[in-house]
Amino acid sequence: MKVNLGSARQWHWISAAICSIGMLFFSWTGITLNHAGDIPANTDITTIEVELPDDILAKWRSLEQDQDIMPDNIRQYLSTEHDLSISRSVTAEFNDGEFYLSMPNPGVDAWLSIDIETGELIYERTDRGWISFFNDLHKGRYTNEAWRWFIDIFAAISIIFCLSGLWLLYKQANFRLSTWPIVTLGILIPLFIILTSLH
Repeated sequence: MKVNLGSARQWHWISAAICSIGMLFFSWTGITLNHAGDIPANTDITTIEVELPDDILAKWRSLEQDQDIMPDNIRQYLSTEHDLSISRSVTAEFNDGEFYLSMPNPGVDAWLSIDIETGELIYERTDRGWISFFNDLHKGRYTNEAWRWFIDIFAAISIIFCLSGLWLLYKQANFRLSTWPIVTLGILIPLFIILTSLH
C-alpha cells in the first residue's frame, strides 16, 4: 500500500499559509522585546484602598481552615462595589491573617491584599500597555494552557515550513549555484556573533 504524503512544495505552501501571519507577529514582538528599554511605556496604575464591612468578613473570620479561599460573598461584594472580578481558579496565600492574591495577566501586573482581622483591603493594577501585552504573549508569560498549546503547535508548523523550504532549496540547487553559499552565510553570521561577542 502506497501512502502519498504530498510533495515538499505542498508542505511548504500549506505550512506557510498557516503560520505566515504568526511569524510576522513573533518577528515583530521579537524586535519589541529586544528593544524594550528603548520603547516608552505608557503605564496606567489603578489603586483601591478600602476597609471591608465587618458583617461580610464575619464568616471568613470564623473559618478554621480554607481561609486561603476567598468566600463567595466577598467576591460578590468586590464585584458589585468596586468592579473587581476575582476568579475562583487563582491561587492565594494566607499568612498571619493576611490574604494575598497575585493576579497577573499579559501586559498587566495586579495584586490584592486583605487583612481579615482589620478588614483593610489594598488592590493595585498596573497596565503596561499594548506592546507589553504582545511581548508577554510572545513569551507565553501569564497566559493560559490554550495559548501555550498554540505556541507549541505554531512552532512545529514553522519547523515544517523551514525544513520543506530547505528541501526545495536542495532540489533546486543545481539550477541556482548561489543556494548553498547563501545558506552557509545564514549559518556563519549568527555563529560568528556568538563566538566573537557572546562569551
